[in-house]
Amino acid sequence: MIKLAPSLLAADLMHLGDEIAGMMKNGVKTLHFDVMDAHFVPNLSFGPGLCQAVHGAFPECTLDVHLMMDQPEAYIDAFAKAGANTLTMHLEVLSDPASALEKIRKAGMRCGLSVKPGTPAELLLPYLDQLDHILIMTVEPGFGGQKFMPDQMEKIRFLRQAGFSGDIAVDGGVNAENAAMVADAGANMLVMGTAYFKADDPAKVAKLIEELS
Repeated sequence: MIKLAPSLLAADLMHLGDEIAGMMKNGVKTLHFDVMDAHFVPNLSFGPGLCQAVHGAFPECTLDVHLMMDQPEAYIDAFAKAGANTLTMHLEVLSDPASALEKIRKAGMRCGLSVKPGTPAELLLPYLDQLDHILIMTVEPGFGGQKFMPDQMEKIRFLRQAGFSGDIAVDGGVNAENAAMVADAGANMLVMGTAYFKADDPAKVAKLIEELS
């Protein structure tokens, strides 16, 4: 099944409750929650407080938290308490990925790792048996609205050929035009920001992704 995970970064934050309610009415149950620290990436976004507020208002919403930050291990417990379902950290900043993943598991969340476009997928191989979720960045992380990098599809194919059967998500420039290509490469979760929340008809986008399954 191909899942859609709209990115909170592109939502109308002045009407966030309405945005999430509309998303769920369209049959979309997963919200991608980007956390940026203005160090690992040149932007600053949300923290555990907002995560907890969303979880409290929409407990049936699956929160897919993506930590684009230095020292993400320090925030594992905070996001577990805030209601995160999946916690994804960047491989590039971890000195001991295996230990960090074990800590996520013990906190009761699904374990994820992400790699930037310049990071080889081969570096994920030692951790595949610990992972529920891999996030392939198809833009440089930090800002929405960037152009999709199709060459990153090779990473997805490589990981599937290596035997990874968990979720592979793709984040960055994914839209209705390239969604089928992403799914054909082996991804089963498509993160969409502006392509969903700024679409003329978000319900139509949700239906298109559902029909890829």
